[in-house]
Amino acid sequence: MPTAAIRLSRARALESMVREVAREEILPRYLKSARNRKEDGSLFTEADVESQRRFSEELPKLLPGAVLGEEMTAAEQAHLWNEGARGLWCIDPIDGTTNFANGIPLFAVSIAYLIDHQPVIGVVYNPITDESFYAARGAGAFLNGAELPLRSGAVSLRDAVAGVDFKRISHHLGDELAVRPPYYSQRNFGSSALEWCFVAAGRLDVYLHGGQMLWDYAAGRLILAEAGGQAEALDGGELMAGPAIKRGVIAAVTPSLFTEWSAWVKGRS
Repeated sequence: MPTAAIRLSRARALESMVREVAREEILPRYLKSARNRKEDGSLFTEADVESQRRFSEELPKLLPGAVLGEEMTAAEQAHLWNEGARGLWCIDPIDGTTNFANGIPLFAVSIAYLIDHQPVIGVVYNPITDESFYAARGAGAFLNGAELPLRSGAVSLRDAVAGVDFKRISHHLGDELAVRPPYYSQRNFGSSALEWCFVAAGRLDVYLHGGQMLWDYAAGRLILAEAGGQAEALDGGELMAGPAIKRGVIAAVTPSLFTEWSAWVKGRS
């Protein structure tokens, strides 16, 4: 098993690659790519397809393993997951495609390298703001070289700023949050990967999302954990259970805040 220092070196090499692909494949198509719909109704653009193609070519040169991406069929994803315990890339070439297609500058490349189906390095990069969040297991988490979190975050839930995706949680829980929120204020940015990193940075104190796929959180979960935060599946199950399972997630910038937030949410779910 590589040391933490080696893993961090590889995370930085990945960060450099992600910046290059974003510069060459994503930024030139920003505000120019037409929206298309997949069979499941979700959006994709030419930038999603071309950046995934580039990553599929470049990532195995960095570390051995197949590339499991959002822009694949469910059968392809399942096959790669089942065969990828010894090394697997999990990517979302553009997380926040609706934002990208509409010219909203909140989207990101999200890439994680998994061993035994657990993330060991991860990068989330917003090419518009040039913010690169990255982490390596046992080596910490960083934003453009600065160690995360950037701020300590709220001490109690009543002072917290929450990231909540209302449209994907139950009506009852959504009503409770809308009428009797336990926190100070609430935000939703339209990019799951960035929202995980905003918690890791202390920009958000707590987080709740009712339905994410593996590529939405594989990198962000590692970045948050290495920043000292805590997260779990909303139903208590294993987050890294495979690409076909959509999970509700709950997270916080500190373990103590997570305990308070989780107790409140689960008491009303």
